[in-house]
Amino acid sequence: MTRVTMALAAALVVGATAHAQQRAASLPAGALTAQDYFEITQLAARYAFAIDTCTNGGADFADLFVDDGEFSVSQEWGVAGKRLTKGRAALIDAAGGDGKGGCKDPKTQMGYGISHIVANHVILPSPEGATGKSYLLAIGVGGDPTTIERQGGYEDVYVKTREGWRFKSRVHVFPNLSQSVQFGPRGRGRGVTPPVQNGPVPPAR
Repeated sequence: MTRVTMALAAALVVGATAHAQQRAASLPAGALTAQDYFEITQLAARYAFAIDTCTNGGADFADLFVDDGEFSVSQEWGVAGKRLTKGRAALIDAAGGDGKGGCKDPKTQMGYGISHIVANHVILPSPEGATGKSYLLAIGVGGDPTTIERQGGYEDVYVKTREGWRFKSRVHVFPNLSQSVQFGPRGRGRGVTPPVQNGPVPPAR
């Protein structure tokens, strides 16, 4: 490579870097970059895998949240959940972890046999970081691997930490809980226990 070619290549790299820095600096306060959207989308995808598989004894699930992160269940969009799971130890337990690095018998867990699909994920910037809303599709409800059910969706608050984007809170909004194949009256006798409204916190789903 000649000196002229090397100098031209170096100039192009410097110019591209300067353009990227100028573009980032021109973003309005609170705006999200393309990388931010990508990382938050990956956060939601990792959530589905972690809750379905109890990887690393549930620690992989807890790692998706900040240390004091919380999960709750609500039956109305825009309304905070009343059944609250908060903190790392509680999140590990909710993911099926036994607190000793292993996992509890999955057949004893709420939603056994379900695979989660997070769809129609909408992400918006906020003063705190970002918020999100998505649908939850569950495959394998009622013990039937061919049955798909929309189990409401999620409302999220995300914050950016030194380790990357994390959930500050996630609310599972399930408006039609009583009509659910998995958790409603029809779910009885299918190897699942329907959650009781205002009862104990069910495992995070």
